[in-house]
Amino acid sequence: MYPLVKELAGDGIPVTVACAVLKLARAPYYRWLAHPVTDAELTEAHRANALFDAHHDDPEFGYRFWPMRRVRPAR
Repeated sequence: MYPLVKELAGDGIPVTVACAVLKLARAPYYRWLAHPVTDAELTEAHRANALFDAHHDDPEFGYRFWPMRRVRPAR
């Protein structure tokens, strides 16, 4: 939603009005504007959503069935 507010602000619509119409608080928008989401955070969020969706679709499909590398302690 914040990119939409930013776009509307660029078109001349006040941020206050855009946030009020979209029922958003202004403070989080300005916080996002100062520190936008990085590409790495977005990728991580997409991966997490894919995992949650896979579990929701088939609850038996859990982490125990995924191929995992075993880390052996150093000797």
